[in-house]
Amino acid sequence: MNFISYLIGLLKDPRAAIAGWISMGLAPTYAFIFLIVFIETGVVFMPFLPGDSLLFAAGVFAHDPSSGLTLAILLPIVWAAPILGDECNYFIGHFFGKRIIASGKVKALTPERLNKTEKMIDKWGPLAVFLGRFFPFIRTFMPFISGISGMQWRRFAPFSVLGGLVWSSLFTFLGYFFGGIPAVQDHFELVIVLILLVSLAPTIIGLLRMKFGKGNVAKKGRKKRNGLADNDVVGVAAGKTFASEHEVPLTTKSLNFTDSLLVQGAMDRDGGDADPNAHSVDDSTPRRRNDGMGMNHDAYDA
Repeated sequence: MNFISYLIGLLKDPRAAIAGWISMGLAPTYAFIFLIVFIETGVVFMPFLPGDSLLFAAGVFAHDPSSGLTLAILLPIVWAAPILGDECNYFIGHFFGKRIIASGKVKALTPERLNKTEKMIDKWGPLAVFLGRFFPFIRTFMPFISGISGMQWRRFAPFSVLGGLVWSSLFTFLGYFFGGIPAVQDHFELVIVLILLVSLAPTIIGLLRMKFGKGNVAKKGRKKRNGLADNDVVGVAAGKTFASEHEVPLTTKSLNFTDSLLVQGAMDRDGGDADPNAHSVDDSTPRRRNDGMGMNHDAYDA
């Protein structure tokens, strides 16, 4: 329980956590920063650690000379942590990934997150490794899924290194150059919340689009069947019933004739062309007609 409370506090205010580490010494501070960034990236069941906000807070302290933290030491540490974490996670996925997923013990590996990560890899290839670095949760699963999918390490590694360098430098420099602004200092917790929201926004939007997009596709599938709206399909059925009740022979020709009339009506209504594959009706073929007086007789089209 104390560990969970500590993680919540770290997510809420990483600045207070770093201040506590500094009181223990600079070496433990650098070590904790490295460890948290490495674990968030390199251990597949710890995707919720605050990588973005921790780097921002570390940059804020590096800007303050009284903290003792310096960019000259901090930058190599925050560069190495995500790169090594990616490599570790890649090989975990490569050698043990299928067994980990099959076990179901990693609750963070939800089907939605795995599906989103796989779609990024399918669409972007190795470039997805670089892009995924900027998405919380995705940056944890990306190297893992890359290892499972069989992506060659020599294709994975360059994009992993580039993504780790750009991501860690970006958030560290944001804290270094903007963290000293009085408004940021006075509302630091709010700034951290905004960073988390901005980081999570693409993932949340993607999940919402995935969820509601499926519903729209299913709705469209129900609305149209082979180019016919629902009322057209009902009309086809009604036409066949009418033909049966009025003793029109239920042959392939007569049924196709009924269908073709309704299809043509739907095409005319929608402004489309008639189906070139529609079956034509042989004008010489008689059809049974009811004359309204209870008598049925053969009729020919003029």
